[in-house]
This record gives sequence, structure tokens and C-alpha cells, in this order.
Amino acid sequence: MDPNKKKALDAALLQIERQFGKGTVMRMGDQERVAIPSISTGSLGLDIALGIGGLPKGRICEIYGPESSGKTTLTLQVIAEAQKAGGQLLLLTRSMHWIPSTPTNWVCRWMT
Repeated sequence: MDPNKKKALDAALLQIERQFGKGTVMRMGDQERVAIPSISTGSLGLDIALGIGGLPKGRICEIYGPESSGKTTLTLQVIAEAQKAGGQLLLLTRSMHWIPSTPTNWVCRWMT
């Protein structure tokens, strides 16, 4: 890699780490791994695919996909896993009216 490009890339990565925290950007092959606390999704396969054992704690996570793809189910499962560990979450959704009444009541009870 051109030394000037490498310097520019290193400076950009340093600025990103200062602003967003160590481990925000990782290069393939880096030996150092930053332990990121996470909340299990309740799915071992998904936790492994995410690389840190679930969704990162203290970060905003967006779950999106086509209709009926399991977004709400996954979200409620993550909330349940966080509650088991004594955590708190904020659920923001534009589709709350699609959630059946039982989970809605469950989430509302949890949030109050």
C-alpha cells in the first residue's frame, strides 16, 4: 500500500476510535480482539454469526427485514434475554400495532 494512503487510513481509523471507542473498526488479521459485552439473541447460530455472542450492550441496534421475517420475535427474545441478566432496554418501533396483545402488555409492563 502507498505510504501516504496508509498514513491517511491510519489517521482516519484513529479519529474513528477516538470518537466511537476502541474496537469500533477492526482490520482483518488483527491479533488483538476487544471484548465487547453482549446480550444473547437466544439463537446460538445468530450469536456465533454476529461474532461477539449476541448484540452489543450499550449500542443502538437496528433490526430490519421484510414483513414476517421475525424482526419482532427476535427483538422480544433479546429483551427477554436482557431481562434474565437484569438489564434494561428501550424498544422503539413503528409497527407496535402488529405485536399481539400479550407481548405488548409484557413489554409495556417491563418499561413502566
